[in-house]
Amino acid sequence: MNNNSSIAKDNTIRTSQRKLNLVAQSIVSMGVNKAVNQLKFSNKRISRSVLKVLNAAIANAENNKQLDIDNLIVKEAYVGKSLTMKRFRPRAKGRASSILKPFSKLTIILEEKKIVKDINKTSKEKK
Repeated sequence: MNNNSSIAKDNTIRTSQRKLNLVAQSIVSMGVNKAVNQLKFSNKRISRSVLKVLNAAIANAENNKQLDIDNLIVKEAYVGKSLTMKRFRPRAKGRASSILKPFSKLTIILEEKKIVKDINKTSKEKK
């Protein structure tokens, strides 16, 4: 991780990895403002948890790294497996079947994009 990037993690998000990965990958390589808007208006329940992690990454970038929020983009968002709660449900003939309730990990990395001024445009405008 270089100096112009910020990171935030959540290790206990109560959903499966596949469902969380759909939402997390939808915001990769977006600007931060656009990603926040997409998560706010998403119909997925898990988008609220992703939004919390994204806001934490934005706050880390602003307060800890002194990065400009307007130039931030979502560089990476990846999902991992966490613990699994095991529950049992009664079934017919005195049997029981197991229910697995998975948790997931989410990591979001923000990076400050470089603003490159085009020298040719500025020299043409002066002429």
